Amino acid sequence: MSSVNKVILIGNVGNDPEVRYLDRGVAIATFNLATTERGYIMQNGTQVPDVTEWHSVVLWRNLAEWAQQNVRKSMKLYVEGKLKTRTWEKDGQIRRKTEVIAENVQILYRPEQYRNNAQRDEAQNANDEASEQAANEAQMPEMQETNRGGIFSNIF
Repeated sequence: MSSVNKVILIGNVGNDPEVRYLDRGVAIATFNLATTERGYIMQNGTQVPDVTEWHSVVLWRNLAEWAQQNVRKSMKLYVEGKLKTRTWEKDGQIRRKTEVIAENVQILYRPEQYRNNAQRDEAQNANDEASEQAANEAQMPEMQETNRGGIFSNIF
């Protein structure tokens, strides 16, 4: 029988991604993601508080570089990936850390401050593309109508 190692989280980013580069320029990004189970009141009146769980998320290569540009603290994300536990020794003690190795990340909500920045960046990209297109068109030969029976030809 086969097994499945699949994690799906929807939560809030606890810190901006930390990105570092390994050998051969491989990017790796890490950040914490908080998921919260809402509290409730039991029938006998006992109040059960919210419970927040913190997850360590790791992104590799292009996804890490994308996160560096787009993910910020307090955004709400959808993260899909798998669990992996690392083990190492430090000061004579065995340490373990379970991480979510992300394979898919989507931004579900941007706080207002990041939303405005994203809109500004999109507008700047559109302006850059329009300027580049205008520069390319200026370098292209013009099309002119000649007196040869209305045939168009390129003038080089």
